Amino acid sequence: MGWLMMSDRDVRRVEVLAEIESGQLGVSDASGILGLSERQVWRLLDRYRCDGGGGIVHRGRGRPSNHRLVAGLRALALELVRLHYHDFGPTLAAEKLAERHGLTVSRETLRHWMAEAGLWRTKAQRRQFHRPRLRRQCLGELVQIDGSEHRWFEDRGPPCTLLVFVDDATSRLMHLKFVPSESTLAYMQATRDYIAAYGRPVAFYSDRHGIFRVNRPGESKRSDGLTQFGRALQDLEITILCAHSPQAKGRVERAHLTLQDRLVKELRLAGISTMEAANRLLPDFVRDYNERFAKPPHQPENLHRPLAPYQDLDEVLAWREERTVTDNLTLHYNRVMLLLEPSRMARAARHRRVTVYDYPDGRLLVRWKGVDLPFRAFDKLQRVPQGEIVDNKRLSAALAWAQEEQAKASPRQRRTHSPTRRAQGPAPFTT
Repeated sequence: MGWLMMSDRDVRRVEVLAEIESGQLGVSDASGILGLSERQVWRLLDRYRCDGGGGIVHRGRGRPSNHRLVAGLRALALELVRLHYHDFGPTLAAEKLAERHGLTVSRETLRHWMAEAGLWRTKAQRRQFHRPRLRRQCLGELVQIDGSEHRWFEDRGPPCTLLVFVDDATSRLMHLKFVPSESTLAYMQATRDYIAAYGRPVAFYSDRHGIFRVNRPGESKRSDGLTQFGRALQDLEITILCAHSPQAKGRVERAHLTLQDRLVKELRLAGISTMEAANRLLPDFVRDYNERFAKPPHQPENLHRPLAPYQDLDEVLAWREERTVTDNLTLHYNRVMLLLEPSRMARAARHRRVTVYDYPDGRLLVRWKGVDLPFRAFDKLQRVPQGEIVDNKRLSAALAWAQEEQAKASPRQRRTHSPTRRAQGPAPFTT
C-alpha cells in the first residue's frame, strides 16, 4: 500500500538509499543529493532497512488530520451564514457564529468555506477589469487634467496640490504647477501658462469636480449651465469633457502615482520645502520624465492652435460675476463693498446688473456696457467666517489661513469674556 502512495520525491529517496546499501554512495554524498542532513539520511536508511521502500512514505499520509474540525461543523456553519449572515464578510460572520451560536471557526477557514459555497467572492473575483481606452491619435487632441493633494514636501512643509496636465496620445507631462489647493483661479493660471507654452488643445478631460461642471441641481436653470472655468474654456474654443470614473482618465491617475514616488524623492534630494522653490524645479523634472516615459503619437500632427486675434487671455481667464448697483452706487462682491465713483455712467447703472471681473493676479474691475467703472473697496470682511461650508479640496488652504489669522490675533482679542446676562438666563423677578 505504501508503494502506491509514493511521490516522485519518495521514489528518488529510495533510489539513493539503495545506492547507499550497495556501497555505491556514502551518507555524506547522499545528504547533498537529497538536500537533507546526514542525521535525517541515517533515519531514512533505518526505515528503509526495516520496512523496505514503503517505509519511506510519511506515516500520516492518507490519514485524516489530527486538527480536523468536527464532522458536520462546516455544513452547520454555512447553513447559519445562509440564514442570518448572507451579506456578512467572513471576519464578521466568524465573530457572530462564536458570539451567538457557540461555533468557533477561524475566519480564514470560514472564508474558504463561504467562497466554495458561493457565499463570498474572493479578492480576485471582486477585482474589476477595466477595458483600456485607446489613446488619441495626435498631440493636443485630448489633455487630461487633475489635481493631486499630497504631502509633497513630507515633513519639511505643509501638504499642497500639484496640478497635472497629461497628453492622452503620448502620456507626456505637458504642465505641472504647485498651488495651495485645487481652485478655479489656480486652474485658470495653469491654463494660461499651458496655452502660452503650447497653444490651445482641442479638449481637456477632467473629473466631475465643481470647478469643471455644474453639480448643484437646478443651477443650470439659473445660468448658462457653465462654471467659471467652463465659460473661460468656451471663450477659448476648448472643449471640457468630464470622465465618468477615475479609471476613464487613467493616464493622469497613473501619472499621480509616479509623481508621488519620483517627484517626492527629487524634492527631498534637493532639500526643497516650499511651493515657490518646487515650481522652479519642475521644468527640469518634466523634461527628464518625458524622456523616460513619454510615447510617440500615432499621428505626427500637432493639434494645438494659436490664440485667435480676438481672444485676450487676461479677459477670458478672469472670474466674472454679475451684481446689482444700489441707489448709493454700491455693490458687494466676495464680502467686499465696492463704491463706484460718481459719474454719468455710474449713475445710469443704478439698479442695473454690472459685471465684476476678478483677475488671477488679484485685480478687480467693474464693467457695464463695455465701460470700466472706477471704484474703491470698502469694509473688507473676514475671509473664512465661522460655520462656512468649505469644499474638501479647499480645506488645507482654509485651515492654513485660519492658523495665520489666529496667530495674528492679540492676547486681548483672544481672551474669552464672561457670559452676558442674556447668556446666563433671565434675571430673577423682583418687586
